[in-house]
Amino acid sequence: MDRQDVLGTTGGITVQRALELPGLRGGLPEVVACADRLHRTVRWVHAGEAPNIASLLKGGELLLTTGLGLSTRPAEQRVFVRGLAERGIAALVVELGPRFPRLPPALVDTARTAGLPLVQLHREVPFVTVTEEVHTEIVNGHYALLQRAEEVSRRCTEALLDGGGVPQVLTILAGFGGNPVFLETPDGRLLYAAGAGTEGADPLQVWDKLRGGRAAREDPPGGAVVIDVPGGGTGGQGPASPRARLVLLPVAGPPAPVHRMAAERAAASLAVVLMQARQDEELAARGRGDFLTDLAEGRVTPGDAPAQAQVLGFRPGASPLLPVVMRLPEGSGLSAGGGWAVLARAVNEELASVGVPVLLGVRPVEGRVPLLVALRTEEDREAVADRVAAALRAGVERAGLRHTGTRAPTVVVGATGGWTAASAGLRHAAETATAAQGLGERPWYDARRLDIDLLLWRLRDHPDLAAFVDRAIGPLRAYDSRAKPPLLPTLETYLAHAGRKAETARELHLNRQTLYNRLARIGELLGTDLDDPQTVLALSLALRARRHVG
Repeated sequence: MDRQDVLGTTGGITVQRALELPGLRGGLPEVVACADRLHRTVRWVHAGEAPNIASLLKGGELLLTTGLGLSTRPAEQRVFVRGLAERGIAALVVELGPRFPRLPPALVDTARTAGLPLVQLHREVPFVTVTEEVHTEIVNGHYALLQRAEEVSRRCTEALLDGGGVPQVLTILAGFGGNPVFLETPDGRLLYAAGAGTEGADPLQVWDKLRGGRAAREDPPGGAVVIDVPGGGTGGQGPASPRARLVLLPVAGPPAPVHRMAAERAAASLAVVLMQARQDEELAARGRGDFLTDLAEGRVTPGDAPAQAQVLGFRPGASPLLPVVMRLPEGSGLSAGGGWAVLARAVNEELASVGVPVLLGVRPVEGRVPLLVALRTEEDREAVADRVAAALRAGVERAGLRHTGTRAPTVVVGATGGWTAASAGLRHAAETATAAQGLGERPWYDARRLDIDLLLWRLRDHPDLAAFVDRAIGPLRAYDSRAKPPLLPTLETYLAHAGRKAETARELHLNRQTLYNRLARIGELLGTDLDDPQTVLALSLALRARRHVG
């Protein structure tokens, strides 16, 4: 495809159509070069006689001239024609007369070589009339394109008002353009598809083939039309990012300008649909989160809870209920004002693979996701908790909320039971999820095993707790601030292994003598006996409490 053909995709009329209009037809036009390229698009008409006129053009023009600016030297005539061809004009029209009774061979030969349509007029024509006629035709053509695009937009709007959704809009676009149409996420994941490929091929197969696999989906193939579907605002911090994008793939043929126009208008309608869907989805997720929080805080009684849960689509029957709370870490990129619908959708889709009823909500203010899971039996608790925790973390990844350097979300699982136990379990799990921030990363925590951490967290602002931590491990903290290697990690690992020196040495990759020396130094600094049970208890509490007192 040459440069002129590319320029022609912006709209206009063809050179052939311009020659058929009364103005040029009255000049008895004769095509003397490149008659096979009269399909080129005329974007504008320009008349001029300057020798350097090529530098004044932008491409796509039909140039009218009497040749007064043309040199009689063949070499300069060749330079003149090559300059016009390089500029990408649609065609050169020369009116024969006193300057050139017939076109010079150098002019004709160079036009053929350069692929530039060359037309000679055997009668004088008023160039201003030709300009008016061609420009009127171009404007009328653009208006016709707009009318066709508006008609498609009207049909899309009517489909939405009649209760249709994204698939109906894409089907209308695909039928209008004769090519398959796809709605993708900004990073190239397929959301919807419509239309058939060549020989009635499934559009999904067409998409996979032309998109070239998941690794290449961010870059649509050449010739595709890609239209961003506007997203939500950014709180005044910059331009809105696209929520999705429409992709028209060139299967049956390259999309025409009118297809792009129609897609641009459809994108505006789709933005409203997606925005409404997201608002509805977020409101529903918040509503479920409010119910679960009200249940946890006693504003919904266990007796009323089953009926309200049924309205929300959760029907566990007599199954044991498993309360779970996920808390997102600081720096997750999820503000209290947006993005929760994306997270809720992603997590719900992942939870579908767990195979048990789940009621999931969001609590943006607290930055947490509470849920109830219906177990088949009490014995399923561990296995289901594993699957739920994996699904929650996968949903966070899919929603794009896990960034490099940020901690994984904290998942806490409560005790199982009926609605009364679920109320207490949700409250306990929610508090424990906050208290567990900063612990080593695990797939999930059992709320019942973190009661000491929860107690210490509740005492975090009490000055006695900070004083206790300072008395217990203050000298060791002071030592670590000025000496290497630090000794606190050694003490933590030693206590985590209940004083078993062989296991401690193995985890720290130390030989036993080095470990003995470090433990002796710790005992000297703290003035305590690490084999004394009361000392071990106090040190364990101090190490756990220091997360809450800085």
